[in-house]
Amino acid sequence: MSSGSTSPAEHPVEGDSGSRIRPARAGDLPVLLALASRLAEFPVPPWRTGLQVIEAERATLTRALEAASPDAPLLLAEDAAGRALGFIYLETHADYFTGRPHAHVSILAVAAAAEGHGVGRALLAAADDWARRRKHPFITLNVFAQNARARAVYERLGYGPETIRYVKPLGPNDGS
Repeated sequence: MSSGSTSPAEHPVEGDSGSRIRPARAGDLPVLLALASRLAEFPVPPWRTGLQVIEAERATLTRALEAASPDAPLLLAEDAAGRALGFIYLETHADYFTGRPHAHVSILAVAAAAEGHGVGRALLAAADDWARRRKHPFITLNVFAQNARARAVYERLGYGPETIRYVKPLGPNDGS
């Protein structure tokens, strides 16, 4: 399968003829990094900090743009004026149980002003399209347990829990 047949195409954001979703470019990095701060605007687990979440996601976004790959597209939603509405970073993962490749939503963020206007839904639909073109059997994502709003959106769009990851903090000196 050629990468051209599976690369994400530009397409409009649902319900807004002037908005579109397109592959992110290197020049988009500042706006992507700014939007990453949205990823900690909910209570994070007590053993994490919002800063840790934001810094990790920003590092991932920087690497994604530096090493662009058809197996890991980074898509940007923007309005007719070119203002960023949100983004989604996709990866190809191997299923733990079968070893088969599948699509994974690594990062999804929507600008505060665009929240509730279908941008997240449109980005997830673009992810579904990408995954189907690649003939992936399913798409996965992770979400913090405390992020009730995102969990509700995902469930409305057909996502459901498969495994639940538990974390037991051992303290700063344990396990090192």
